[in-house]
Amino acid sequence: MTLSEELTWRGFVNQMTFSDIKELDRETRTFYFGVDPSADSMQIGNLAAMMMCRQFIEHGYKPILLVGGATGMIGDPDGKKQERDLRNAETVARNVEGLRRQFAQIFNGKEFEIVDNADWFRDINYIDFLHQIGKHVSMTQLLDREFVQQRIGEGGSGISYGEFSYALIQGYDFLHLYREKGATLQLAGADQWGNSVTGVSLIRKLEGGDAHVFTAPLIINRQTGVKFGKSEGGAVWLDPNKTSPYQFYQFWLNCDDLTSEDLIKIYTLLERETVEALIDNHHLNPGERALQKTLAREVTDLVHGRERRESVERVTGVLFGGLSVQKLTDADLDALSAEIPTVSPQNVVSALVEAGVCASNGEARRLIANNAISVNGEKITADRELAGINLIKRGKNGFVLVR
Repeated sequence: MTLSEELTWRGFVNQMTFSDIKELDRETRTFYFGVDPSADSMQIGNLAAMMMCRQFIEHGYKPILLVGGATGMIGDPDGKKQERDLRNAETVARNVEGLRRQFAQIFNGKEFEIVDNADWFRDINYIDFLHQIGKHVSMTQLLDREFVQQRIGEGGSGISYGEFSYALIQGYDFLHLYREKGATLQLAGADQWGNSVTGVSLIRKLEGGDAHVFTAPLIINRQTGVKFGKSEGGAVWLDPNKTSPYQFYQFWLNCDDLTSEDLIKIYTLLERETVEALIDNHHLNPGERALQKTLAREVTDLVHGRERRESVERVTGVLFGGLSVQKLTDADLDALSAEIPTVSPQNVVSALVEAGVCASNGEARRLIANNAISVNGEKITADRELAGINLIKRGKNGFVLVR
């Protein structure tokens, strides 16, 4: 498929400055994609836009990945109902390094350049910036933006000059990368359209150059109609310390059928024939959940690597698939310990109580007598001593690991 066909099929087409999407097929360009260090990790919403970038790379485009060490000091106000808290330089620097590591993981094996806009904003003179850039940006255009109208209208929280200037700063990023790196295309998420076209305007006015923006749409949960990317515990992060690989894998595994048909196109690099065969098979055998299993495997491989994904699958097999806990490696057991209560070797009753699965010894004994407790997959009818590695289970989702 051509790039325009690939983007259309995968669902990556949103707003663009091209008059015809097929212009993407006529020549390859240098593009840039930026993320502000509002945290030391990206979320799966950012990952969707990065997967769009991967499609451009696969079709010969040259990538520049920007971490916003300068813009991160202010924070993008678009979509925010009130002023962001300012971040100190130390926090921003730490966040920048976290994003750099994730860029390297997601684009592993591909040639790319990482830049930080703090490197060129650090030495810019304020008066020079107003004279050379501010003079060429229309206040009318900025004031017409929806979030600005909401912030300065009746009942709005107002907007500071710093946040109001954010679009100028991002616009200058594009101008700088056009001048220094030959970038003629910015890729972004849907929420960055207004900021991105500021750069296109600056390049046209100051350089007489031809530059474009292409944005990915918001990913919508087709069952609920709301923005995709949250779990019951909050955001789904790429950082394993914020969202464990097990939780990450389970998030994708538990996606609903309709949404999974979209996500397999967006979040994996599987070819069209493979994806369509998976979807067709899913329609015939939805109970197998082969679509979700493939989605979970592919995305976890991409973000956390094959080794961690295989470990997570073994842990999942122990909890829900009948795999013996004895099959787990020490690393697997560590991963499992992070997800369920873990106690030291003892008898079953005291393990249930210490883990908080039962409120008392009496409750634990009653459950055992009622055939509601299993140890290593086997129902027990009386308390027993435990040694070594054991998995106690109560009902469908009550687990205790005994190490």
